[in-house]
Amino acid sequence: MIFVDRADAGRRLAARLRPLADEDPVVLGLPRGGVPVGFEVARELEAPLDVIIVRKLGVPFHRELGFGAIGEGGVRVVHDAIVRMSRAREEELAEVERDEQEELTRQARRFRRGRPRVAVGGRTVIVVDDGIATGATARAACRVARAQGAARVVLAVPVAPPDAAEALRQDADDVVCLSTPAEFSAVGEWYEDFSQTSDAEVVALLSRSPGMPGEAHPGK
Repeated sequence: MIFVDRADAGRRLAARLRPLADEDPVVLGLPRGGVPVGFEVARELEAPLDVIIVRKLGVPFHRELGFGAIGEGGVRVVHDAIVRMSRAREEELAEVERDEQEELTRQARRFRRGRPRVAVGGRTVIVVDDGIATGATARAACRVARAQGAARVVLAVPVAPPDAAEALRQDADDVVCLSTPAEFSAVGEWYEDFSQTSDAEVVALLSRSPGMPGEAHPGK
């Protein structure tokens, strides 16, 4: 299954998630690329949209290879096998984590512009990304949502390798994935347009979402 762009992927994902509208969900997009996908889901479900900020921990000297991820609230996920394979020193890994923690804090300020997070306590949370590679970031995001009090966590992505999608069922109550191709090398190969999402686009989409962060929720 090939997607035109993230908006197309979001609309297709929203169609699959439509039954969740009755659960009064909150949609949390992983910035940056998960936010355009999540925006379409939130619009279809008439749900509030917020970011869930998680940073990949990249192996020193090969940052594209993730050895784990960190998220808001002190959540930390580490792939021990990748750490061993990298042969990186403990202080090098710690430096990567410090850098990513600083960036996580900056992103929270940049994207929310002083608004508080959408309250997720006791609610169904749909964590959305534009795709999954190793699953470390998605795993951390699910744990962050759980730590924030979500009653149910649904991970929703357009595409992921079969083994990663299955493994993530340990961290999410449900995993909704439109395509799990057996031959998978990168998320971007399943999009015609996988151009980078800008910070400005993330902020604009959050401002246009059906429910703004910090709004009182009717009947809650």
